[in-house]
Amino acid sequence: MRIGELAERAGTTTRAPRYDEARGLLQAKRTPNGHRTYGEADLRLLQQIQMLQRFGFGLEETRPFVECLRAGHPAGDSCPASLRGYRRKLTELHACIAQLQEVREQVSSQLARAEQSLHELAYASAEPGERRPRCELASSDD
Repeated sequence: MRIGELAERAGTTTRAPRYDEARGLLQAKRTPNGHRTYGEADLRLLQQIQMLQRFGFGLEETRPFVECLRAGHPAGDSCPASLRGYRRKLTELHACIAQLQEVREQVSSQLARAEQSLHELAYASAEPGERRPRCELASSDD
């Protein structure tokens, strides 16, 4: 198949296979007039690369998976090097999640502090007659 069909079937543009070829991840055959041609195995490689990139893998991080497929394995993740890649990515993701949870807690604390300050400011600046009525369950110290 030609590059346009490959890109269409993989759901990408023709730039992706060209770039992957330049990085040595995809190897096109050439027709006598210089056109790139690809087979079903190339489509599987491109799809593997794209899936991993959606997971956050950098292009170079996809190399073990590509090499595994090229070696004739049924899946790009059926080789020890690919499994190491998954483990590295999972460790990285756990670290990112922990960092995001910490930031979420900080933002939540800041929001609570800011809301409390705003509430206190609004209550302090109100005229005595404008103050909100107290909850029925609150003590009546006033």
